[in-house]
Amino acid sequence: MARRFALLAAIIAVAALSVSCSEAEIDDLLNEVLQEIENSNAGGKVPANAGKALKQLEVAPAGSMSGYDREAFPHWSDAQENGWRVSDSSCDARDAALIRDGKDVVVGEGCDVESGRWLDPYTTRTYTDPLDIDIDHLVPLANAYRSGASAWDEAERERYANDPDNLLSVEDNANQEKGDKGPEAWKPPNRAIWCSYAKDWISVKSDYALTINPQEKSALRQMLSTCKKN
Repeated sequence: MARRFALLAAIIAVAALSVSCSEAEIDDLLNEVLQEIENSNAGGKVPANAGKALKQLEVAPAGSMSGYDREAFPHWSDAQENGWRVSDSSCDARDAALIRDGKDVVVGEGCDVESGRWLDPYTTRTYTDPLDIDIDHLVPLANAYRSGASAWDEAERERYANDPDNLLSVEDNANQEKGDKGPEAWKPPNRAIWCSYAKDWISVKSDYALTINPQEKSALRQMLSTCKKN
């Protein structure tokens, strides 16, 4: 299997250097490699055909940020109304993310998260003070805006801003360093999660029919190439 991966990777490298090879042909070869990698995960179960999903995303230049306002994406809304599995109706999306992503989480009155342990996937450091934790939009709000969300109504923006699949508890400095950057400009320092990060990014962009720019697509290809057999 390893030899087959190496051969396919070599074919892609040669194809990429050939002026006679189209981008679609290179994509097909890359998807074959990614499919083999995914087929090797979890005893042959394919969790997601990320390569195919990436190929299907519309590629377009990043749109304008004119008119962007973070507050136009109502966030930290009611958790239960936005698909979070929490028993306390007073929890908002931030509370719910802290509860889901933490260990030994202590929750007080009004769904106030008082303490717990959070492993930041971006840096692999552990924190015990919830004030050290930001809730990161995996695909940032501003990135979504210039990828198609500028045309959404407020209800769709609120759904996006509170979607459990697009929120992750991370250390605040790491979140600020990431800002609104896509993977072409920022990747998690923890290379071990590049595979899952890329798959989740592609999933969010697919679910919301958001576009990707050419550099972003190239970066996602690179990150998917790190997927390994479990």
